[in-house]
Amino acid sequence: MTLFETVERLPISRLRAEAAACTRCPLYKHATQTVFGEGPANAPVMFIGEQPGDQEDLQGKPFVGPAGKIFDRALAEASIDRKRVYVTNAVKHFKFEPRGKRRLHKRPNASEIDACRWWMEHEIATIAPKLIVALGVTAASALAGRAVTITKLRGRAVEFYGYPSFVTVHPSSLLRIIDRTDAAEQYERFVADLRKIASLVKDVRIAA
Repeated sequence: MTLFETVERLPISRLRAEAAACTRCPLYKHATQTVFGEGPANAPVMFIGEQPGDQEDLQGKPFVGPAGKIFDRALAEASIDRKRVYVTNAVKHFKFEPRGKRRLHKRPNASEIDACRWWMEHEIATIAPKLIVALGVTAASALAGRAVTITKLRGRAVEFYGYPSFVTVHPSSLLRIIDRTDAAEQYERFVADLRKIASLVKDVRIAA
């Protein structure tokens, strides 16, 4: 049974407006704003990441920082049109640790993920995608409702909430690879994952 059948479908515009005032967990107290999902309401593919980063928090849009730039480049190389997909995060507020003038990313904990699951589930139910893509372990664990590992699920046919799903790395993980050769190899593997997604759902591809 999918969320489409068990969770009320609410307009994305209404969900976004209500999420702007979300106080379900303490993260709202320090974040600049809620960063809700973005994309067409009938998107065939939904990408779910972990949480907004510094630039996302400031701009109010998902995947617009350094990881977002890698994501956009990889999507283009895989011939996926970002305007045809829905992009969101498991957690809608930026969790960080102040370090001088910088704000360093801090992974959300289980209670914060659980508190934000209501929004994610309603996004999924409303979009009703043909395919859900979990970017990274936090998103995959949020979708699975338990701790999972990327190495076991990556590239396999899986199902979350009754929807066909796919698991790959979060693009931010590519930024942390120091060795250039390894970084290039892992980037190409990420692009290969996206190409597989494009082959599974052809109506996300860039028009010829």
